[in-house]
Amino acid sequence: MHRILHLLPFLSWLPRQSGRSLRQDLLVGLSGAILALPQSIAYALIAGLPAEYGLYAAIVPVLVACLWGSSWHLICGPTAAISVVLYASISPLAVAGSADYVTLVLLLTFLGGVFQLLLGLLRFGAVVNFVSHSVVLGFTLGAAIVIALGQLPNLLGMDLASQATALKTVQELAHHAGEIDLPSLLLGLATVVLGVTLKLWRPRLPSLLISLVVVSVLAWVLPGYFGHVPRVAAFAGQLPPFSPLPLLDVELILRLLPSAVAVGMLGLVTSLSIARSLSARSEQMIDPDQEIRAQGLSNIAGAFCSGYLSAGSFTRSGLSYEAGARSPMAGVFSALWVAVFAVTGAGLIAQLPIPAMAGSILLICWGLVDHKAIRALLRVSRSEFLVMALTAAATLLLELQTAIYAGVLASLFFYLKRTSRPRVQQSREGDADVLRVGGSIFFGAAHYLQVRLQRCQGPHVVIDARQVNFIDYSGVDMLHREARRLQRLGGSLTLHHAKTHVVEDLQKLEGADRCPIRFAE
Repeated sequence: MHRILHLLPFLSWLPRQSGRSLRQDLLVGLSGAILALPQSIAYALIAGLPAEYGLYAAIVPVLVACLWGSSWHLICGPTAAISVVLYASISPLAVAGSADYVTLVLLLTFLGGVFQLLLGLLRFGAVVNFVSHSVVLGFTLGAAIVIALGQLPNLLGMDLASQATALKTVQELAHHAGEIDLPSLLLGLATVVLGVTLKLWRPRLPSLLISLVVVSVLAWVLPGYFGHVPRVAAFAGQLPPFSPLPLLDVELILRLLPSAVAVGMLGLVTSLSIARSLSARSEQMIDPDQEIRAQGLSNIAGAFCSGYLSAGSFTRSGLSYEAGARSPMAGVFSALWVAVFAVTGAGLIAQLPIPAMAGSILLICWGLVDHKAIRALLRVSRSEFLVMALTAAATLLLELQTAIYAGVLASLFFYLKRTSRPRVQQSREGDADVLRVGGSIFFGAAHYLQVRLQRCQGPHVVIDARQVNFIDYSGVDMLHREARRLQRLGGSLTLHHAKTHVVEDLQKLEGADRCPIRFAE
């Protein structure tokens, strides 16, 4: 039974559902679908895909992630940050919106899902922790700026080619400043103003959907003024079609692999961050490895069903929790509602003006930026704020997947810098110098501790090692050499309160009988 539940985890909660809980989840799912409709279409346009692919990404991947995940409130789907990474990764290889472009995006989705599934199967959930929250904040800030700048030509009614970096986009906008189309600008600004007003007046209303509907009706009733404004491309209303992938093209797979790892890691960090924050509020225990496996399975299945890479959605997950979802069935119902709308509402979606979609994307970009967390980061840790700022700058100047790597490296640099100088309290007790070491003794901290040991005045040195949880070969070798040096001076090196595994590691180098270090409680 345990093995069956491991393979089909939804069997642990699905039989416990009642008619009342299913009705509640059905209504919550409808609310989530209403929110997902404009967002999914907007994110597909950000990714350079036809509008219907945003809806496809909110169907099969969401079903799989909810059924195989561990969180009751995490709702997945297309996101702005991942959409812009996909666009930055694939646009140099194919024309956005073309059949080849779609195939490459879905292949990248499959590779990202395989990477996520492998991490989950190998129980490497802790790897996600190497992408710190400051990196996510910086990347989200930079991605929001990149997305907003990329949508300004649509808002202004300009027909400009998409640029690789934010700087080039600004240069192109400045060069074509005289080509602004006033009707397009009015529709875009009306969407922004109405969306902001509704958000401030009634925060629980689907402000994005309402503003898009109102502006679309306005464009429809005034064809003489707004008739030339471009609309979302029409598509056939259907369920997600099967998408064959070029899995035998090894050269292409190797070319996409670095981007797949970056976007897969970004998706996992986003999803687990949302799941953990909601579990803390709902007092529900989640299984990070199971959640990672669910994300991988959802993207693998989604790639074959025309759904591009998905991850946890801040807005949809928050709505699921606030609306009182009783189980993951709320996410399942949300995906089913989106499927209904994808089949029946294609004609209405094709009436959406592109400038209005651009305005809604600007609203989404503003909501992406966590202003409160950025201000708190500045107050709490200047080094982490610097990591955030460096990641944001890299996002604006470099390719987005490179920016993620740059942020991770910056986080590791500051972490190693902090841990390489562990807190050491020094005192003199009797004829011995006592050093209280507040951190592990590894290769990064070995030299610093060696300098502190050599500054001791007497030949007898005692290290209070109760806070030393780990010691590697560099630390063992350094302490052995320092112990030999003190012996030549007629003194000794003694470790007090050392943990058993630390003592064993120190004795392995030369054997317990020949170890030059003394141990005491």
